[in-house]
Amino acid sequence: MPKILKYVFFDLIRSRWSIIYFLFYFITGLVLLYLGHDVSKAIVSLMNVTFILTPLIGTIFGVMNYYNSREFIELLLAQPIPRRRIFFGMYLGISLSLSLSLLTGMMLPFVFYGVFGSDHTMSLIILLLSGIFLTFIFTAISFYIALVNENRLKGFGVAILVWLFMSFIYDGVFLMLLLMFQEYPLEKFSIILSLLNPIDLSRILIMLQLDISALMGYTGAVFSKFFGNSSGMFLSFAALSLWTALPVALILKKSSKKDF
Repeated sequence: MPKILKYVFFDLIRSRWSIIYFLFYFITGLVLLYLGHDVSKAIVSLMNVTFILTPLIGTIFGVMNYYNSREFIELLLAQPIPRRRIFFGMYLGISLSLSLSLLTGMMLPFVFYGVFGSDHTMSLIILLLSGIFLTFIFTAISFYIALVNENRLKGFGVAILVWLFMSFIYDGVFLMLLLMFQEYPLEKFSIILSLLNPIDLSRILIMLQLDISALMGYTGAVFSKFFGNSSGMFLSFAALSLWTALPVALILKKSSKKDF
């Protein structure tokens, strides 16, 4: 598995798309910091970009890498190598390469600006961790979708629909439910719905860390009370970890039974 991971990792990290992905975050961070001169606004702006772009990139890379590596996978399956090691190694290689491009591209501008060691260090760390979690989560989801669907067009379409639902449609449904049942106590209901979407959960963590929970509207006070403490933060990261582990477990289960 380490050899497969190493091969996939270095194959992707040298690709033009990984370099473009790195340069996008690097240039965006420099522009926001050196033109805006406000670290908090730069983090919020990067948050809005990261929580849309990062899941999309993880989705696209997860699906396309699987379909483009079918011959490589079949060659590996002909060897005395357990299937789970093959697919887990490929998944880790994709996720780690994307996470490295995200981490370095986003962190270097703040290093040059001298943010580390200031009051905004924790907010930046949470933003980086959230981006890495989303990379692992959506790469795993898309990899599993590709593993289930042999048809490339169908697999790609389903993966994009999942990203679209999580990024945009879910928030609209969430808001409609809050408006429909506004006469009832919705504190626990709002928290549960937020935990069921890793993008919303990551966004809440950043906004509460920056103390701008009032911008979240109706549920701002609820989230500030629940997530604004150490136990709430721990539970939030535990939920993100669970979001990562579940699709990985599905990949391992499906790969052990799939007939190629």
